[in-house]
Amino acid sequence: MTRCIVLGRFQPFHLGHASLVKAAAEHAGEKGELIVAIGSSQAEWEARNPWTFAEREMMIRSWAEAEHVVLEVVGIEDINDPPNWVKHATTIHGEGVLVTSDEPTALLYEESGWTVERIDLSQREALEGWRVRQTIRMLSTVFEDDAAREVLKTSVPQPIIEWLIENDAMFRCSTFDTGVHAG
Repeated sequence: MTRCIVLGRFQPFHLGHASLVKAAAEHAGEKGELIVAIGSSQAEWEARNPWTFAEREMMIRSWAEAEHVVLEVVGIEDINDPPNWVKHATTIHGEGVLVTSDEPTALLYEESGWTVERIDLSQREALEGWRVRQTIRMLSTVFEDDAAREVLKTSVPQPIIEWLIENDAMFRCSTFDTGVHAG
């Protein structure tokens, strides 16, 4: 049985994450196990990490239910110690194959003896978390659900958009000074 692990902050869970989790599910196969490990699980209510662990877990589960993907979600707190990160994370997500599109994470796990399955993301730049959060921040003051759906559909799965709207979870992004400036 293959256990595949997908690691990320998922702030929020976007189409790049969805593609990665689907690839991991395929790699694990029907008899395998899929673990989605939410990093920085203690981080919340800040510009880079607006949503709580529980909220991120709910987003992921809403998407997984809609897509019929069976997975387990675990949270991993930061230890701010890269050389010991993999050992720390492994105590929570267990042993397996890391499925990632993030090269620094891939190298960190490989240095610890892990098998890593690299997945290329065709829209990596457009689907960077900070870009998605900035778009949500912009939309958080529009108060027009259909406009939010239309704009976000290019970067966020529909079940996550609905979760954000139903839980009034976009407005939070308007309350942070992100310091992000174009150019």
